[in-house]
Amino acid sequence: MTEKETNNPTELDLQALEVRVEELIRACSYLKDENKSLRMRQDNLVAERAALIEKTELARTRVEAMITRLKSMETPQ
Repeated sequence: MTEKETNNPTELDLQALEVRVEELIRACSYLKDENKSLRMRQDNLVAERAALIEKTELARTRVEAMITRLKSMETPQ
């Protein structure tokens, strides 16, 4: 750049704007990657939660069945 271009306020403003835009692009890219990672983690946690709910329901059903069998054994016939 020539001395005239360096001292030109418009050129300095454009350079500052260019730097800021590049920073915003980097920030946007970082946030996009982080968002993707968080969405994947959320999907995994939702799937894990569903599996745990299913296991809990299965365990509850089995315990209720055992309780019913035990009660039937206590009742004199």
